[in-house]
Amino acid sequence: MATTIDKDACRESYNLVRDDNNDVNWVIFKYDGHRIVPDSQGTAYEEFKVQCTNDCILFGFHRIITGDAMSKRAKFALITWIGDGVAGLARAKVSTDKSLVKEVVQNFAKEFVICEQQELAEECIKQELEKSGGANYDAQLE
Repeated sequence: MATTIDKDACRESYNLVRDDNNDVNWVIFKYDGHRIVPDSQGTAYEEFKVQCTNDCILFGFHRIITGDAMSKRAKFALITWIGDGVAGLARAKVSTDKSLVKEVVQNFAKEFVICEQQELAEECIKQELEKSGGANYDAQLE
């Protein structure tokens, strides 16, 4: 059976993360059978990381504030987590199923496919987002 996505529910969760008027910094989309649905959301990145277990696949949309002394801005990351314990056939489906997620999650600075816990470090994600952010006026202070 082909995978589908609950576009309305996922879009609602996606918009919560993009909204500057609330504290939601991340949302997770997971499989519910053959359907991708919003699973959880939160404010602390550590809460997100805890849900990235070895036996699951999830799609995360995350807001990180980047910038320098001159300006701060929100940058967004699309994170695909594939745990070590996920079977080969499920891994193979991820790329096609991710295209369904991208129909909803359309605006992000950087996309990550992560299989190792250490790659999930918030500082690693933030550094990559800063690289995609353009001018860095803090570099003048070095």
